Amino acid sequence: MGSCGTWAWQELLVLLSSVWLWVGSAQPTPPGPTHAPGSQLKFRLAGYPRKHNEGRVEVFYNDEWGTICDDDFTLANAHVLCRHLGFVAATGWAHSAKYGKGVGRIWLDNVNCAGGEKSIGDCKHRGWGNSDCSHEEDAGVICKDERIPGFKDSNVIESEQSHVEEVRLRPVVSGARRQLPVTEGIVEVRYKDGWAQICDEGWGSQNSRVVCGMMGFPAEKKVNRNFYKRLKRAARMKGRSLRPGSRLASKSQPKQKRREDVGSKKRLFTERQQLNYRLHSVSCMGTEVHLSMCAFEFYRGNTSAACGAGMPAVVSCVPGPLFATGNAHKKKQRQQQQGQPRIRLKGGAKVGEGRVEVLKSSEWGTICDDRWNLLSASVVCRELGFGSAKEALTGARMGQGTGPIHMNEVQCLGTEKSLWSCPFKNITQEDCKHTEDAAVRCNIPYMGYENLETWYWDASNVTEMVLSGVKCAGHEMSLSHCQHHGSSLNCRNTGTRFAAGVICSETASDLLLHAPLVQETAYIEDRPLHMLYCAAEENCLSSSARLANWPYGHRRLLRFSSQIHNNGRADFRPKAGRHSWVWHECHRHYHSMDIFTHYDILTPNGTKVAEGHKASFCLEDTECEEDVAKRYECANFGEQGITVGCWDLYRHDIDCQWIDITDVKPGNYILQVVINPNFEVAESDFTNNAMKCNCKYDGHRIWVHSCHIGDALSEEANKRFEQYPGQLNNQIS
Repeated sequence: MGSCGTWAWQELLVLLSSVWLWVGSAQPTPPGPTHAPGSQLKFRLAGYPRKHNEGRVEVFYNDEWGTICDDDFTLANAHVLCRHLGFVAATGWAHSAKYGKGVGRIWLDNVNCAGGEKSIGDCKHRGWGNSDCSHEEDAGVICKDERIPGFKDSNVIESEQSHVEEVRLRPVVSGARRQLPVTEGIVEVRYKDGWAQICDEGWGSQNSRVVCGMMGFPAEKKVNRNFYKRLKRAARMKGRSLRPGSRLASKSQPKQKRREDVGSKKRLFTERQQLNYRLHSVSCMGTEVHLSMCAFEFYRGNTSAACGAGMPAVVSCVPGPLFATGNAHKKKQRQQQQGQPRIRLKGGAKVGEGRVEVLKSSEWGTICDDRWNLLSASVVCRELGFGSAKEALTGARMGQGTGPIHMNEVQCLGTEKSLWSCPFKNITQEDCKHTEDAAVRCNIPYMGYENLETWYWDASNVTEMVLSGVKCAGHEMSLSHCQHHGSSLNCRNTGTRFAAGVICSETASDLLLHAPLVQETAYIEDRPLHMLYCAAEENCLSSSARLANWPYGHRRLLRFSSQIHNNGRADFRPKAGRHSWVWHECHRHYHSMDIFTHYDILTPNGTKVAEGHKASFCLEDTECEEDVAKRYECANFGEQGITVGCWDLYRHDIDCQWIDITDVKPGNYILQVVINPNFEVAESDFTNNAMKCNCKYDGHRIWVHSCHIGDALSEEANKRFEQYPGQLNNQIS
């Protein structure tokens, strides 16, 4: 009885402790990180275009792949994710689906890591699957290209089974290899260390449109499929004839050689390599910017019998005007001459990128970046003769524009021929500012220029002069396209003393004159000669001033203020360092640039009747936009320059801020101001460095009006401006 009682008592204790444990586990726990079982979490990088160490982050959780929202995303989050992927650390992260929009669930939102966590699940977040984001907010990471020693790749899911990253167009006919750009060929996708083909069963024009867009071409055209079928059959027959023991293989060698010579100009490269199909059933809508966004299937296992009834997908593309050759190029040029385009790119460092500007009511303006996406960006790119868009840039990434903002919330379907065909909202001043100007980076064809020019600052490497007298407009794709002396080199035997060098940068300044201020502040002053000695020393007066009866008499000056903004992506700095600035004793200041601005009075037909210039004795940040700090100040021999988002003000009442119009007759004229006229400092856009105004001078007073930046108006409006009424009466003797 005692032993049984003892046993029952022990059983009761166990039962009570179990109840206590169950009740304790049911109690609420303090809020903290929500964990996912480590064994269930897997990670991969996806998207386009990207390198192996960057991309959209995708997480495998609860048997489903999903993405991470960019809300509150930080570099610390990227560090944790890059370690998940086997990299030592992160160097950056990307927002707004830079690598394309993912599909499926958005697993994580408002992730907040300290940076040292072993798992992303240890970081604070809203909970798995709890998100208010769309895939337009998918986060990406850029990892340092250094692997964690001993890291096992079992946690990195290879993308080859479910993603297409790199695509190329391989020329099919041997002679086409020498022609660039390649506009026709077999579509191939990167597979392991080589390339694989796509079966063309069910292949349509929409698929071709997507591939052509990726290759930098605005449109596709129909391919002569029968021609390629014949070549394929010829290749197969030749393959059989060359097998040991075949009847054709035993024919005489000379005859075989002759047949090979005849067919060499029209043979497929597939004669020399076995076809390796990876994709089939590709189905695009035509608006995708990358083949990976289309529906398709991979061949699994042994692919030797794949695509039995088909052949490799072949695409033929139509190049844009900038890349067309021969008669096609001339035809495009004639089409362009029929009317001015209503869209352009400004401020980009390369061909095919820049701030998007549109022409409305004869005035160029920008587009607000609200809801700006790859579909709308691709319509812009194709309209301009490029391919689809690589990036739809927001936040004035290509610099701020000037003038009106013409469009907001552009919502293209991707099939439109022109951006003006897309739905959009008209803008009001309250909606957007130029800090929200939209921009694009377009796919452009490979032209081979990347490998043509290598420049070294160290002139000791120069062994031969190949060009002289080079003068570029800035839009050329190669130095060989610029004006130059040709074979008549001017410095063939000068050694390395006159070798040209460059320093390259992805960003540059962009100076613009505030045109309304010139118009508001312009006036005439008759200034006594005895107050102009310093100005004469700096050549700020017209040549006739030398013949004046100094110090008696006066000079008639057109005075105005200049407010010069830096709307670019890099600070504007003088070309020369402080050690080489020139001291001017009379005005008692240094000149960091001898000529910073040209001032001219022109007749409507362009004849110069008066001129002036302004040296940069003090380039500084007079004022800046909100949240931009001043960096440059001239006081105490300080550093000179103009910060991005700031402006330098030259007031109307300082010396040389004028044009000497003493010798100008009454009439109608054009006032022209050109900043950085000698191109001494690099800018992303020189076409907006000139400002023009109409002037009417009656011999006593002057009226200045219609001031605008040189490229702000349409070609037709500029012609009307230059045909200002009264030009026939402007006979200057």
